[in-house]
Amino acid sequence: MPEYTIIYFNVRGRCEAMRLLMTDQGAQWKEEVVTFDDWQKGDLKRAAVYGQLPAFKDGDFTMYQSNAILRHLARNHDLYGKNPREATLIDMVNDGVEDFRLKYLKMIYQNYENGKDDYIKTLPTELGHFERLLASNNEGKGFVVGDQISFADYNLVDLLHNHLVLAPDCLSGFPLLCAYVKRISSRPKLEAYLSSDAHKKRPINGNGKQ
Repeated sequence: MPEYTIIYFNVRGRCEAMRLLMTDQGAQWKEEVVTFDDWQKGDLKRAAVYGQLPAFKDGDFTMYQSNAILRHLARNHDLYGKNPREATLIDMVNDGVEDFRLKYLKMIYQNYENGKDDYIKTLPTELGHFERLLASNNEGKGFVVGDQISFADYNLVDLLHNHLVLAPDCLSGFPLLCAYVKRISSRPKLEAYLSSDAHKKRPINGNGKQ
């Protein structure tokens, strides 16, 4: 049986970065798909810490909060930098990704019809932060922190994938980010996963907006 289990709705959502990480690291996992009808019944919601999904199992250990899960996987798979300073920088980047994701999700779920165009206009500012971060590390030729991949890379690339669906030309003015997404996505296990039905046929968001 797989060591890991994702308990979540049938969407990429907040679990796709975990899937990218586990795929790239050769980890096995299974999915326990929660339907929205089951969620509305309330039993799963009451059992969940903070009343939210995803939940994640590592053996008999169950945890919640997507970024805590990513950090747990990072510690399990040596994806948290080589020293405390790198770990802090990785945390900093991941917190920035979370801020960016929250803005994206607010638009997707609360203001898609009226807010999409204005949101896309703000993307150069948001993307510029990450372009500069990349440039500050080995001239943007590798990873966002240090010389090995970290959990923040998977999280950032996942969110950038979402934005390339929302606004396909959004990285055209950001050559380092554009090359970075292609480089990470071309890692053999990730490339195979990203071209698979397991990825392509799973909706990005729960409301069908993308």
